[in-house]
Amino acid sequence: MSGGGEAGVLVQALPYIRQYRGRVIVVKYGGASMINEGLKAQVIQDIVLMHYVGIRVVLVHGGGPEIDALLRRLGKESRFVRGLRYTDGETMEAVQMVLCGKLNKDITALIENSGGRAVGLCGIDGATLKARRLQDEGGEDLGFVGEIEEVDTALLDALLDRGVIPVLSSVALGLGEDAGRSLNVNADTAAAKLAAALKAEKLLLMTDVKGILRDLADPGSLIHTVTLAGLEALKEQGVLSRGMIPKADCCALALAGGVKKAHIIDGREPHSLIVELFTDRGAGTMVSLN
Repeated sequence: MSGGGEAGVLVQALPYIRQYRGRVIVVKYGGASMINEGLKAQVIQDIVLMHYVGIRVVLVHGGGPEIDALLRRLGKESRFVRGLRYTDGETMEAVQMVLCGKLNKDITALIENSGGRAVGLCGIDGATLKARRLQDEGGEDLGFVGEIEEVDTALLDALLDRGVIPVLSSVALGLGEDAGRSLNVNADTAAAKLAAALKAEKLLLMTDVKGILRDLADPGSLIHTVTLAGLEALKEQGVLSRGMIPKADCCALALAGGVKKAHIIDGREPHSLIVELFTDRGAGTMVSLN
């Protein structure tokens, strides 16, 4: 790229930097970008850059493949019920070890090593996320799987005010019969509910597809922007694939909670966070109220 081209990119980014400076943006980190070392490095660089230009970043992560890998080493088979991980007591211990322990601290260390300031947490810390055990619609037992009922942002607000990036894993504090227990909660839903509670400017969901495609067989059919009403229409038309419906529902949940824009972006694209935030072309699908 020529010097003029590089300058053009920076000039294009300027109004976006001005718009988002001082605002909260919640990023749900997941998919291939958590496994591929090259992509992981780029995501961390993007997060630190966002932090340096004054964005108040909250990073939420899951860790399904890493949990699967630990369970295999323990000789335990992963089981899913309608897309949700069945979480018995032993599995919950593995979830906590991976999400609240190694993976969370590895991500925090990468941010620190890249020049950012970060604190690794889970939803239990500061009672940030409180959940009640989820009752499966089909009547099947899901074990220690929770549905988030309460969000307390006091701890996150304090960290953000001190210029720190909170890195939050998706384990919540139980309510009711599970008071004091840990519950496994969906990371996308946790990110959406946190974004709403934090009055975030944006929610960015990283995934392994380009965004919402009108035709799954045609990558060129990416829908760059869609309204909430348009999202419902796509669902009714059968355009949304089974795997995309939960992402779309999380976007709708965030927007209903007051988040201005929600984005589904391709975490496999280099520096997709920066491309989506700071360029005109974007890197996925943006969902807005209208």
